Amino acid sequence: MKLPPVRRKTLMLAAVLLPLLLLFAWVGLRSGPLAPVPVVVATVSEERVSPALFGIGAVQARFTYRIGPTLAGRVARVDVHVGDRVRAGQPVGAMEPVELADRVRAQEAAQQRAQAGLNEARARLDFARSQELRYQRLFASRATTEEAYAAKRQEREVLETALAGAQQELARAGAERRAAVAQRSNLDLVAPVDGLVVERSAEPGSTVVAGQPVVEIVDPASLWVDARFDQVSAEGLQAGLPARIVLRSRPTQALAGTVLRVEPRADAITEELLAKAVSPELSQLLPPLGELAEVTVALGKRPAAPVVPNAALKRVDGALGVWRLAGDGLEFAAIEPIARDLDGRVQVKGLAAGDRVVVYSEKPLSARSRIEVVDRLAGAGR
Repeated sequence: MKLPPVRRKTLMLAAVLLPLLLLFAWVGLRSGPLAPVPVVVATVSEERVSPALFGIGAVQARFTYRIGPTLAGRVARVDVHVGDRVRAGQPVGAMEPVELADRVRAQEAAQQRAQAGLNEARARLDFARSQELRYQRLFASRATTEEAYAAKRQEREVLETALAGAQQELARAGAERRAAVAQRSNLDLVAPVDGLVVERSAEPGSTVVAGQPVVEIVDPASLWVDARFDQVSAEGLQAGLPARIVLRSRPTQALAGTVLRVEPRADAITEELLAKAVSPELSQLLPPLGELAEVTVALGKRPAAPVVPNAALKRVDGALGVWRLAGDGLEFAAIEPIARDLDGRVQVKGLAAGDRVVVYSEKPLSARSRIEVVDRLAGAGR
């Protein structure tokens, strides 16, 4: 039977459009907005983890000695250079005396003058006491008047007051002389401890003010790492924990150390906790002050608990949790982190061993998302 031309054209058009519609539907379901989201999943297992904290710090010296004059003056000489080791009591430089010698001589003369005044006051007081005693006897024998005796007694009291003033003047002159002598002795700049010269701040001929350092010395045995740790993950950080220190200049050499102390004041701007890590090997290596170092603090192994990769943790509507596979769909399971290690594993509450959770996904997920489990996402590195 021969079909009419119009019906034959309709069937031919349907034969062409139907495969196209099927192809479009297949493409839409496989790669369009209705396509399942490729995800990489992991199975929850109960394991023990070794939590650790990672921080960055710099090598510093616990004890630093800045040696300089107590008075303003000119530097006469500097006897040491950066990198030199010095002993306690070793001269490291000297200041020019300027007028200190004349000042010491003037104070010595003032002290001698005060001593002479004291001797004169004592002699006058001794004479006044003898006169008072003589007039006392004369008054007892009615050979003088009471007014004359009272005048001698008053003269003795005045001279006693003058003697006390002369003694104070002598003490003041002696103190000023000792101060001038001490200032003259401070012209010699001396190392207070055994140490290492790390800075030479002034050169001979330059003028420095009181307290300005000329030479800076550190105690090599007091080197430590001033480390910073993120406050979010710094729970459990305390003094005495073992630490692993890696200097930036020696990336393959790890130094065994401990946390000496945790600072009681945190950095509110960077949201970090400050701690000091020490190692006996630092004083042997003598790294430059200010060199960066990585500090890893071990917190000790925890009992076995459900463990998930850190990448699986998501925050949805303010709640922390993971996307858990439930049948052919997804559900968001709220969790509570217990401990983390530096390998990206997190012990959590709220999951059980054997649960399957989404670690990576190509798109943001929701409870209505269709998923397709894959070994790895397209474009991800092997």
